[in-house]
Amino acid sequence: MAHEPLSGSRLVWVTLALSLATFMQVLDTTIANVALPTIAGNLGAATSQGTWVITSFGVANAIAIPLTGWLAKRYGEVRLFLVSTLLFVLTSWLCGLADSLNMLIFFRVLQGAVAGPMIPLSQSLLMASYPNAKKGLALSLWSMTVIVAPIFGPILGGIISDNWHWGWIFFINIPVGIFAVLIAWKQLRLRETPTVRQPIDMMGLILLALGVGCLQIMLDQGKDLDWFHSNTILMLGIVAALALVYLVIWELTEQHPIIDLSLFHTRNFTVGTCAIAIGFMIYFGNIVLLPLLLQTQMGYTATWAGLAAAPIGILPVMLSPVIGKYAQRIDMRWLVTVSFSIYALCFFWRSNFASNMDFSYVVLPQIVQGIGVACFFMPLTTISLSGLHPNQIASAASLSNFLRVLGGSIGASVTTTLWDNREATHHAVLTQSLSLYDNAAIAWGKALSSLGLSSSQQAAFSAAEITRQGYILGANEIFWGSGWLFIVLMLLIWQARPPFRQGGGDTGAH
Repeated sequence: MAHEPLSGSRLVWVTLALSLATFMQVLDTTIANVALPTIAGNLGAATSQGTWVITSFGVANAIAIPLTGWLAKRYGEVRLFLVSTLLFVLTSWLCGLADSLNMLIFFRVLQGAVAGPMIPLSQSLLMASYPNAKKGLALSLWSMTVIVAPIFGPILGGIISDNWHWGWIFFINIPVGIFAVLIAWKQLRLRETPTVRQPIDMMGLILLALGVGCLQIMLDQGKDLDWFHSNTILMLGIVAALALVYLVIWELTEQHPIIDLSLFHTRNFTVGTCAIAIGFMIYFGNIVLLPLLLQTQMGYTATWAGLAAAPIGILPVMLSPVIGKYAQRIDMRWLVTVSFSIYALCFFWRSNFASNMDFSYVVLPQIVQGIGVACFFMPLTTISLSGLHPNQIASAASLSNFLRVLGGSIGASVTTTLWDNREATHHAVLTQSLSLYDNAAIAWGKALSSLGLSSSQQAAFSAAEITRQGYILGANEIFWGSGWLFIVLMLLIWQARPPFRQGGGDTGAH
C-alpha cells in the first residue's frame, strides 16, 4: 500500500536528505575530474591512465544500478538507500587511503558498485513523498542537486589538489553521507516499501557485467594497444558484443529480468532515456576534457581549472525552481529543445579556443551552458517517466540511470582517446609544414634565438609547442562535433508525445 505524501517540515527534511546523497555522489565525479593530473602524478601514472579513476567508478556503477529494482523489492527501498549510502561513505574513506593507482581503482570499483542504488532510489523516494501536483517541483529540486555539485566539485577538487593531499576529495564525503543517512533514517524509517522474495536473474547479471566490463576495458586500453591490431582488444570486442547481444535476448525471455526491457514498449520512456544517455555521453566527455585541456596544455593550476569549470552551475540554481514551479504548464519538449540548442551554441563557441585566450573566454561559455543544464535533467526525466505506473518508477529510474552512467563512462573514454588521436594527426601535419626554407619557420627560429635558446633547446621547445597546438586543435574539433550531435538530438526529442505525467493509460505515451 502506498504511503500518503508528506508535508511541512518532514517534506523539507526528506528532500534535504535525499538531495544531499545525490549531491555527494555527483560531487565525487566532478571533483575527481579536476584532480586527475594531480592523482596520476602523485601515484606515478600517466594522465591517460588516471582517467580510469573516473571510468572504473562509472562502469561499476552502471553494472550495479540495474540491481536496484531487485534489491529494493527484496529488502525495501528505504533500507537499501540507507545501506547503500553508508557503504558509499566507507568506500570513500578507503579511496582516500589508497597509495597506488591499482588500489585506488579497486576501491573506486567498490565505491561505484555500492553507489548503484543511491540515485534511482533518491528519485523514487522523493517522488513518493510529494503529492501529484508537486512532482514536477520534486524533480526540479532533485535535479538542482545534480546541477549544484558541478559548482563545488571543480573548485573543491582544485583547492584540495593544490593545497592538501588529494585523498581529501574522498574524505569530504564522510560527514555529508553520515548526515544524510541520519536524516533519512529518522524521516523515512516508517515509510518502508513492501518487500517480496523473487529469484535474481543471475545469468542476466553475469552477461551485463561481462559485456559492459569488456566494452569499457576495450575503450580505455584501445589507444595504448593499437586497437584492433591487438588480439587483446579484438577479443574484448568480440566478448563484449556477444555478451550484450545475448543479454538482450535473455532479458526478453526471462521471467524476472535484471533489466526490464519491456519498458521500451513505452514510447516516451524510449525517447527520453535515449536522449538522456546520448546527451549525457557527449556532455560528460566534454566535462572530462575541459579541465585536462586547461591543466595540461594551457598552464592552469587545478584551482584555476576548477574556477573556470564551476560557473556552469550558477544559472541552474536560479532557474531550476522556476522551471519546477511552472512545469505543469510547459511542454517538456520545448524545454529540452532549449537545452540542446544552448549546448550546441556553447560547444561551437568553444571550438575557437586558442593558446592565448584569456580566462573570461573559458568562463563565459560555462555560464551560458548553465541554461542548458537547467533544462536538461528534469524535463528529460519527466518525459521518460510519463505514462508509467507508480510500481514501474523504480525500475524505470534504474534503467534510465544505468544508461546515463554507462553513456558518461563511454563518453569519457571515447573523448580522451579521440583527443589523443586528433593531436597525433595535427602533430604530423604541423611537423610536415616546417621547412628550413619556410618564412614562418625562419621567423620562429629567429625569435627563439633572440631569447638565447640553443639549437637543441629550440628543437625541444618547438616540438612541445607543436604538441600543445595539436591538442588545442583536437579539442576544438571535439567541441565542434559535440555541437552538431546536440542539434541532431533535437530531432529525437520531438518523437515524444504528451501528456507528460505519470499514469497507466496515456495513449500518447505509447
